[in-house]
Amino acid sequence: MKKNQIIIVDGYNVIGSWPNLSKLKNQDRLSEARDTLLNSLAEYKKIEQVRMIVVFDAMYVPGIKETFNVFNLEVVFTPEDQTADSYIEALSDELNSPLNIVTVVTSDQAEQWTVFSRGAVRIPSYEFYKRIKNLKDEINNDVKNHYDRQIVRNSPWSDEQLKQLKKFLNRKEDN
Repeated sequence: MKKNQIIIVDGYNVIGSWPNLSKLKNQDRLSEARDTLLNSLAEYKKIEQVRMIVVFDAMYVPGIKETFNVFNLEVVFTPEDQTADSYIEALSDELNSPLNIVTVVTSDQAEQWTVFSRGAVRIPSYEFYKRIKNLKDEINNDVKNHYDRQIVRNSPWSDEQLKQLKKFLNRKEDN
């Protein structure tokens, strides 16, 4: 029987742990950091075919309590009086079943132990960053190898189109 993979991400914890997102946060560009995180998670979700829930608490966006989908991700902003930690703990407890494998991404030690004691798998935020980065590197290598094989073949693309594609791929690698 195939189990459903569910990943719950502690959004602000991840933003504080990933170098590129932490830099944006420190430059008072938190909204951009959130969008960049969601974009990276959406790419990962598309490749790995998992259910992804990203939780942000009201610490940085007071007064908001909403749940919505963006980039095919479930995004939750907790109410002002509830932390992301308590929300994630309750959610992982609720979703954990014999049919689901629940994984929580956070570097908060107390939260890791709580969700682990309730049967969820835990991944530190920076380890998840490395996992996503490695996956992107593998894809880029596959694309490069495919691209190199295409050049050897009789390619229908003009030299100018190939240059534009190479520029595009280089920009994607930098992100």
